Amino acid sequence: MVPLSVLDLSPITEGGDAGQSLRNSLDLARHVETLGYRRFWMAEHHNLPGIASAATAVALAHVAAGTNSIKIGAGGIMLPNHAPLVIAEQFGTLAALHPGRVELGLGRAPGSDQITNRAIRRNLYGDIDEFPRDVVELMGYFQPAEPGQAVQAVPGAGLEVPIWILGSSTYGAQLAAYLGLPFAFASHFAPAMMMAAMKIYRERFRPSAQLALPHVMLGIVVVAAETDEEARFLFSSLQQSSLNNRIGRRGRVPPVVNFEARLDPQARAILADALGCAIVGGPDTVRDGLEDFVVRTGADELMVTANIFDHDKRKRSFKIVAEVHGEMKAPRSRETAAPDQALEDQL
Repeated sequence: MVPLSVLDLSPITEGGDAGQSLRNSLDLARHVETLGYRRFWMAEHHNLPGIASAATAVALAHVAAGTNSIKIGAGGIMLPNHAPLVIAEQFGTLAALHPGRVELGLGRAPGSDQITNRAIRRNLYGDIDEFPRDVVELMGYFQPAEPGQAVQAVPGAGLEVPIWILGSSTYGAQLAAYLGLPFAFASHFAPAMMMAAMKIYRERFRPSAQLALPHVMLGIVVVAAETDEEARFLFSSLQQSSLNNRIGRRGRVPPVVNFEARLDPQARAILADALGCAIVGGPDTVRDGLEDFVVRTGADELMVTANIFDHDKRKRSFKIVAEVHGEMKAPRSRETAAPDQALEDQL
């Protein structure tokens, strides 16, 4: 059975606030923990009025303290925004408090716009190009400290926090394959290169101390309800948010409306590009959609996300997904191939 995990953006809804959103995140984490979901990840985004998880490590500490067994992680930390040592200390602290439950997904995207990037990083020179080296540096901080090592992550050294590489293109796939790390693809908002990235990752994967065989987790939007009609209505909040973000009209998650009837061809094309893999419907539709998606992609794991306006209906959606996912088929095995020379040169 392909495992299910959860990506939570701690959505801030119209009429709500960030505090309530973060409390809802903890409530959702407790809920999906009882349903058997494997992981609960939160994402780093900045200057977005509809997302409360900007201080990702702090938000994860809140969730981890209120849950018992579900794995807690970042999906992800945008490493070019940070010094690797600082992230090692933050997630080393979480791992010290919650042994065996903490993991760290790393991405090289900015997590916001260029103006906000400048406010976070102060300068933008060379940061993205340093991403492979920064990942390796960060991984080193989680290894046992060597005698005389001048800089250590405290806490962090020796805790061996599992690292994932995130991506929405083939770049992350190449890096994850080269380093022998699990790979999470952002097909929940950028599905266009999903199949190409998975192919590269599986063909070029090199076993490592962390991972013997390639492991791909695909993000996917799933909005489930009692009927197809209700699910499509709930989905309208996410459609509005996605479209607004793509055209630069950022705001909080809006309430449901009869949205599709209002869409012009350009808006439909934008949403098709962003949400082309979304599964929306009642239990039968969701079960069939999940099964088809896994058989088509061979995913090893699915990370489900759903920014539904009503928190209780959001919880119900994740419960329906958990109830119907048992019939999903296992992915096929794949062959491996040679590593990418460009990444070899960078590392």
